[in-house]
Amino acid sequence: MREQYRSEGFTEDTLAADPMQQFAHWFRQIAVGGMLHEPNAMVVSTATPEGRPSSRTVLLKKYDARGFVFFTNYESRKGRELTANPYVSLLFPWHPIARQVIVTGRADRVGREETVAYFRTRPHGSQLGAWASPQSTVIGTRGELLARYEELAARYPEGEHVPAPPYWGGFRVVPDTIEFWQGHENRLHDRLRYVREGEQWRVERLCP
Repeated sequence: MREQYRSEGFTEDTLAADPMQQFAHWFRQIAVGGMLHEPNAMVVSTATPEGRPSSRTVLLKKYDARGFVFFTNYESRKGRELTANPYVSLLFPWHPIARQVIVTGRADRVGREETVAYFRTRPHGSQLGAWASPQSTVIGTRGELLARYEELAARYPEGEHVPAPPYWGGFRVVPDTIEFWQGHENRLHDRLRYVREGEQWRVERLCP
């Protein structure tokens, strides 16, 4: 299966000076235009210290000048891998508009206050789910998981304060590189990559 991408040109003179500004520009275009379902869905790739990789889709919850933030169980596979090896890659696969954003960098845990503040904004059911599911561990049946959830729902009914689990929190990915990929006909795609150099960013064009 093959598709010819037809898009406008994407050149260096159209780029923002800072990659997070450029990301914000593309993200707003997509979010406001309703072009994609969950444009904040991203593939997070981690690796063990021995270099064995794993990937999964996670929702971006915040981005700013400091980087990209997502939340997870620190005892999950990705949490354990990031604790042992903090280097990470993010991929935003915006296929319907022939765009991708690829980030490489280092993931650091956010402060506990930031985690608790975000946890309070989650729906009640999602708060209970964070307690009910020991993420990435083996479980016998779905019934066991639902039983844990129902027990928590009885302990913390709707409207009751649910504390943030101590093993749950955020990671902020501080980027070293951010590549903006725009698809074109004949596989002559535009690939413009920002590379961190101290406090500055250098832009380079990659062959498709």
